[in-house]
Amino acid sequence: MALWRGSACAGFLALAVGCIFLLEPELPGSALRSLWSSLRLGPAPPGPLSPESRLAAAWDTLIVQPARRWRRVAVGVNACVDVVLSGVKLLQALGLSPRSGRDHAILRSRNDLEEAFVHFMRQGAAAERFFSDGETFHDIAHVASELPGAQHYVGGNAALIGQKFAANSDLKVLLCGPVGPKLHELLDDNVFVPPESLQEVDEFHLILEYQAGEEWGQFKAPHANRFIFSHDISNGAMNALEVFMSSLEEFQPDLVVLSGLHMMEGQSSDIQRKRLLEVVTSIADIPTGVPVHLELASMTNRELMSSIMQQVFPAVTSLGLNEQELLFLSQAASGPHASLRSWNGVPDVGMVSDILFWILQEHGRSKGRASDLTRIHFHTLVYHILATVDGHWANQLAAVAAGARVAGTQACATETIDASRVSLRAPREFTTSHSEGGSRVVLNPNKPVAEWHRGGVSFYFTPVLVCKDPVRTVGLGDAISAEGLFYSEVPSLA
Repeated sequence: MALWRGSACAGFLALAVGCIFLLEPELPGSALRSLWSSLRLGPAPPGPLSPESRLAAAWDTLIVQPARRWRRVAVGVNACVDVVLSGVKLLQALGLSPRSGRDHAILRSRNDLEEAFVHFMRQGAAAERFFSDGETFHDIAHVASELPGAQHYVGGNAALIGQKFAANSDLKVLLCGPVGPKLHELLDDNVFVPPESLQEVDEFHLILEYQAGEEWGQFKAPHANRFIFSHDISNGAMNALEVFMSSLEEFQPDLVVLSGLHMMEGQSSDIQRKRLLEVVTSIADIPTGVPVHLELASMTNRELMSSIMQQVFPAVTSLGLNEQELLFLSQAASGPHASLRSWNGVPDVGMVSDILFWILQEHGRSKGRASDLTRIHFHTLVYHILATVDGHWANQLAAVAAGARVAGTQACATETIDASRVSLRAPREFTTSHSEGGSRVVLNPNKPVAEWHRGGVSFYFTPVLVCKDPVRTVGLGDAISAEGLFYSEVPSLA
């Protein structure tokens, strides 16, 4: 009888706490959890009491379909097969041991690979590098493919973005890139590949993953992430660019997504300049009113990044990038906070906001500048920001929330956010700018998108619910950008 009374009492008290939450939803989660603990009912469940659950529920309310949706999306030009495996296990299988971390703009040997991997693993940062020795790379790739646990996936920013769009059955998706037999087999049936893009041999990229807290020698990863390297000739030369552009006239897309410019780092400066000019000329041939999104990726060549910024940014409508690319971009052009060598942990929101504003001020559309750039989607592990020039985009509150939500579901491989498997790690308070008087924002899980305005630019910030035990980190940035674009709307399309 005593046991029954105890259970009934616990149930009654739990119901009371639930009623408090319903009546006072703004009561801080910490207060509710303290109340729960004081009643000695055990750990608070990951239900409506947790900030993670409240934030996920608020997202679901905010994420609404745009009034005008894309019908045909064309994506190019980098595609490959990703071989995904444990970075530590591969380097051990290659007989390498952790000695010291050091970045290499281009990998020329196994030792360069070991040093670069350690350099980024101990930061928990994503990176991508070109391996210049083709024979050594193919030997490493063979070892990687044979290791237990190695998996093959669709790879390359364009292919990954196309694959994500193809999950929406009412969208028609065109993909142009070097598509070999293995990649063609892996692609969604809803992705159309022109015959001119098919080739006999696949391009392989090796994706070395590590988990949060994983150790190798004296080094420990603070976050789960990945290090990518390849000896990719077709994508490096952007061989699919001409096929991509020539296919647009027949396909008639209402959204174009371009990626793969970072793959040119292995090319000479002359080839880089020539290809960038061809890119800009080709974009100019796309009908007015069709937005062009450029997805950036990890780079080390400052001259190439500066050229992309000067030549390509004004030709595109939208950008997608992460914290490594954002800071490198500012460093390459002496922008705001360029003296910062690297982010110290979570990228400072005010600094990120300053750089985003500077990009749109220097290279975006304005009364005195003929530029098409009006939107930037920034993503880092614990939060996202969408910055848009006022008057050119709609539904961006839903877009940034959708991008953050897909980061949590895809990393955990779940259909919806599982509050017990994610954690809210975004800063609870931040300043929106350091360059000029920014406002102070306090994070509220019940209202998870913070909005502020500066000089004709609107900013939309939302936290990410970070997967505690991610199943796969590769392609998250591409999924985020695709999801954000899917929910975005260009009012002028009416």
